[in-house]
Amino acid sequence: MPRGEKSKYTDTQQRKAEHIEDSYEERGVPAKEAEARAWATVNKQSGGGERKGGSGQEKSETAKRADRKDSAHRAAEARSGDSPNKSSTRSDRSGSTSLTDLTRDELMHKAQERDVHGRSKMRKDELIKALS
Repeated sequence: MPRGEKSKYTDTQQRKAEHIEDSYEERGVPAKEAEARAWATVNKQSGGGERKGGSGQEKSETAKRADRKDSAHRAAEARSGDSPNKSSTRSDRSGSTSLTDLTRDELMHKAQERDVHGRSKMRKDELIKALS
């Protein structure tokens, strides 16, 4: 199947992609980007086209259900303002000193300042231990 061909997608999948695309366009996303995001969402949820010969036949119903639930959960979080894609408010931390509250990148920066050897291969918990 040539790249971009949608013949292996069911009518339901195509309607879902169209609805998602419209939703993105309403939020000001350019048409081409909205279409790409819509089809990426459909592919994430179903694994691809579900008609004979489509790659979506290989994904189990359980996996599809889990991906749909995950997408719905992330959408609900975004509506409530808790989107994981938005940058967190780490800059207005008001002097939090707990190392466990810091991200791995922030810990790496602290480790670099203190010249901790082997820091690039350390996991977050190892960085916390080295900086304590």
